[in-house]
Amino acid sequence: MSENRPTIELTEAQQKARRKRSIALAICLAAFVVIFYAVTVIKLGPDVLNRPL
Repeated sequence: MSENRPTIELTEAQQKARRKRSIALAICLAAFVVIFYAVTVIKLGPDVLNRPL
């Protein structure tokens, strides 16, 4: 099963575009997490952080 598959070499422009897309996706994911956290705290109230563990 050891096939010699040809690898794809990305150009410099393609690598930069991939990096920019990755960074944009990471920022969107982080923003989604922050929004989800904020909505949870708003809906449950600030006392949810002071509950006993």
